[in-house]
Amino acid sequence: MPSVESAYKMPTSNARRLAAEGLPSYGSLFSLGRNATKTCSGEVAAQSAFNPDDPERLQGREDGSSPSKLKALIFNMQKFSLNDGPGIRTVVFFKGCPLRCRWCSNPESQLRKPQIQWDPRSCIHCHHCEELCPRSAISFIETSGKERIRIDEGRCNACGRCVIECPKEALSCRGVWRSVDDVLQFVAQDKVFYEESGGGLTLSGGEPLLWPEFCCALLGAASAQGIDSCIETTAYADPQVFRRVASCLDHMFIDMKQANSSYHRAATGVSNELIKANTSWAISSGKDVTLRLPVIPGFNDSREDAEAFCGYLKDVGATRVQILPFHQYGEAKYEELGYDYELAGMRSLHAEDLSDFQRIFIEHKLDAYF
Repeated sequence: MPSVESAYKMPTSNARRLAAEGLPSYGSLFSLGRNATKTCSGEVAAQSAFNPDDPERLQGREDGSSPSKLKALIFNMQKFSLNDGPGIRTVVFFKGCPLRCRWCSNPESQLRKPQIQWDPRSCIHCHHCEELCPRSAISFIETSGKERIRIDEGRCNACGRCVIECPKEALSCRGVWRSVDDVLQFVAQDKVFYEESGGGLTLSGGEPLLWPEFCCALLGAASAQGIDSCIETTAYADPQVFRRVASCLDHMFIDMKQANSSYHRAATGVSNELIKANTSWAISSGKDVTLRLPVIPGFNDSREDAEAFCGYLKDVGATRVQILPFHQYGEAKYEELGYDYELAGMRSLHAEDLSDFQRIFIEHKLDAYF
């Protein structure tokens, strides 16, 4: 395994992206300043500061005078999901994440503000968006003989003018402010499928725990209608926030990305001590917890990594883990957001590639499955 310093050197464009959030490079402290972000719908959201080593500042801010009117920034709601908890589920994807995993399959989820996304297949390269942007946030660059968009996140306030005026509808806004009522109404449309399959609602992202008030209000309203609930989380949150939201949930899927805290910080921007502590609490409290392990080539796929993960699982009191082979499903999104993708061209993994890796867990009498 390479050194912490060299393992994940960030491309310049990604460094600019973090700088636009007020964030230095991986392995350093994040420091996102408070500022107002005007959304595509004309609403203004306070973007609260957060620091990975100051978890109390991870609590999200929401607008609304009553629980049902609370709002959160949602970038997708997906019906008929079969891989995000038991049964047939509707998954609600929240914007904002305290981690910056370089293999992230939902890069549009990372920023806690609306973003402009570009469809290169529809774009006719007329540069009209570049010319009309009032903040000069849009430019085009040439890479490998192809022209692609570059959006300066530090300048863009997602006013939506480029989206509205694009002649080929090649631009879209990712992130819409939705109320608890709005989301619950959408989720409840499929109650009959949940009842037949044992499914329900899953909160995902991004990191839902950045929106604790909204999550608790939504989960409470769903529970009142008999809808089962699940979360997919990094578990990187203030313990009080984590426990409060966990108390509203039926199931929890928690990622573990690297047993070594220094390597975890190098690749995600945060250490894993807080994640480990929250995970341990959830399991010891009798929550229905499933740990998920995304296996990334060159980062956590060695025999030594597997042995260390076995120790991690035993430390937190877990007896099972779901192994998730690395995939490239989100690769195109990086180009659409104007980002460089550090793992471009890397071969996807499949279950058969990780049979030896899986066997190590089984040898430690742990239930490891795909």
